[in-house]
Amino acid sequence: MDLKDIKKVGVAGAGTMGSGIAQTFAQKGYEVVITDISEAFLENAKKIISINNTNLIEEKIITKLEAEESIKNIKYTTDKNAFSDVDIIIECIVEKMDIKQDFWREVEEIAKKDAIFATNTSGLSITEICKKVEDKGRFIGMHWWNPPHIIPLIEVIRGEETNDETVDTLVKLVKEIGREPVVVQKDANGFIGNRIQFAVFREALKIVDEGIATVEDVDKAMKYGLGFRYATIGPFETADLGGLDTFYYISSYLFNELSDAKEPSDTLKNLVNNENLGVKSGKGFYDYSDGKDEEAMAHRDKMFFKMLREIHNG
Repeated sequence: MDLKDIKKVGVAGAGTMGSGIAQTFAQKGYEVVITDISEAFLENAKKIISINNTNLIEEKIITKLEAEESIKNIKYTTDKNAFSDVDIIIECIVEKMDIKQDFWREVEEIAKKDAIFATNTSGLSITEICKKVEDKGRFIGMHWWNPPHIIPLIEVIRGEETNDETVDTLVKLVKEIGREPVVVQKDANGFIGNRIQFAVFREALKIVDEGIATVEDVDKAMKYGLGFRYATIGPFETADLGGLDTFYYISSYLFNELSDAKEPSDTLKNLVNNENLGVKSGKGFYDYSDGKDEEAMAHRDKMFFKMLREIHNG
């Protein structure tokens, strides 16, 4: 499958990720079909896409006309047979290995022989997900970041038997829809982004657990220091600009003090055990009661939109 041959996109799963992915392709002129197991889920996807479009229009990322035209490109169905004529299928269903494996086994019998199969798993093994797929060369990971209609990064992950043509085509497709691809050359848990994210999270927990700083000040240190820097340059560019000798000497004494915990910290365990799960429960590291949950998400998206505009204008 070449890039020029991709005209129609199938998305399995009508949740936040599937809806945002479908919306992104539709805005770029692709014909899109979304499937899910019930009409209720599909109706929810329509609401998600409508809200996303409203926000994109308000932020002047797209126009009202562009939003209206993109909606026309999306069809909704509970029938997997709708995937029979699509050129790429992107799966965003529940993060359970057996369910994903059975899904792909069933879909392979329906899909075109040259259609690309892509899973949007956040960290499950690509090789294991396609265990029941016969043509593993066309199977690949395509990890979008939440919210998918805003964040530019897409991780393209090789399975053990993914062929080069599939990787090359997907990288080109990601660029074609205005996103930034990175290729994960080895099927490793967490890929690139989540491995870095959870290394930072682990150390952040240690800093709080040891009384070095508060939750609030750790977040500030990230937002106004590291995050400010990493929004423009990555860790290796940072090291080059700072001097590798400096980073070497700091590493020689600091690595020994950093967390190498193999289990979640007691702080995190206690929060989860008390069902303080963050925004979804109204309390986590912070309090999200009395509408503060919606305020937090709105603020997040507003900041994301500012960065997105800078990318578009850059």
